[in-house]
Amino acid sequence: MRTTPGSLAFVALGANLGAAAETLRSAASSLDHLPETRVVARSSIYRTAPIGVGEQPDYFNSVVQLETCLDPRSLLDALLATEAEHGRVRLLPMAARTLDLDLLLYDQLTIDEPDLRVPHPRMHLRAFVLHPLHEIAPDLYIPGHGLLGELLAQVADQRISKLPG
Repeated sequence: MRTTPGSLAFVALGANLGAAAETLRSAASSLDHLPETRVVARSSIYRTAPIGVGEQPDYFNSVVQLETCLDPRSLLDALLATEAEHGRVRLLPMAARTLDLDLLLYDQLTIDEPDLRVPHPRMHLRAFVLHPLHEIAPDLYIPGHGLLGELLAQVADQRISKLPG
């Protein structure tokens, strides 16, 4: 049993192949079962148009807030393993996917390593991240970018809709 609180991390979940909404629910459950980690908040699921790619199905997206004792690198490794468990194969950049998990924030740390960048470098430009994140943490500050609520205006032209239920 954990006696000290862990770090807070936010993870974006996305999918546009197969039963995407169900995959997001399953992935959130998987994250809740990671060692020394629990989901403390989960957004609704949103439907969004793909950004920067050709013909692909719409994406389903959500965000979870985790409390974790895993360090950022270990958490990233666990996210990649969870993607693989849900059928993710990385053949081409920006390809359609069964599951995509992005580490958005880890406490208020800034990390800039070749394969680990926190905050996620494009999160402030994406409605599919900002809207679900705002739903569960409206007063959040994004290091290097500002208050989450103020960033929403910059993505107002991106199509996004919350799924019912």
